[in-house]
Amino acid sequence: MELEDIRREYIKGGLRRKDLLNDPIDQFNLWLQQAIDAKMMDPTAMTVATVDETGQPYQRIVLLKHCDQDGFVFYTNLGSRKAQHVEHNAKVSLHFPWHNLERQVNIIGVAEKLSTVENMKYFASRPKESQIAALASKQSSRISARGVLEGKFLELKQKFAKGEIPVPSFWGGYRIRPTSIEFWQGGEHRLHDRFLYSHEENQWDIDRLAP
Repeated sequence: MELEDIRREYIKGGLRRKDLLNDPIDQFNLWLQQAIDAKMMDPTAMTVATVDETGQPYQRIVLLKHCDQDGFVFYTNLGSRKAQHVEHNAKVSLHFPWHNLERQVNIIGVAEKLSTVENMKYFASRPKESQIAALASKQSSRISARGVLEGKFLELKQKFAKGEIPVPSFWGGYRIRPTSIEFWQGGEHRLHDRFLYSHEENQWDIDRLAP
């Protein structure tokens, strides 16, 4: 089969303006809970897109760790490539692909660093192995072999076998404050339903977009 022949119909049902909540964060949390209830694999996985100093875009998948009226939160190594991009250009986009529900959510916003208290609170809630991995890995740096990383992990695991692991100074989180959020629902005959929430003058305006 040729790639251009691979297609399917979207039959999960449409999306109408009357179905939408007035606040996009409430609408997002509703869809996220439905993705969780549907037992989708990695429902909190999202693509984070950033741009480097030359204008080259990059994408990677991270996990959403919190969402409220202030924005969308994820954690990373503050020396990573994505963090370096944000330092230069705080405008980012997020994308949630919930294929089984024939839904997507696209978010455009501005990244800001979390406070030390927020970082410490979340780091302490992580499994110990995840804490050690954060300490062992200098994210995005070049390494000669996987064995180097595994050796560092084992060394730190022994070092902190009986003690608490300190929050690395190079580790923390970002909150993406949204300026627009688009909800996409697949429709028959490629007549998809798209609604865009735009933040204007301290309120959210809702527009239907052509598919």
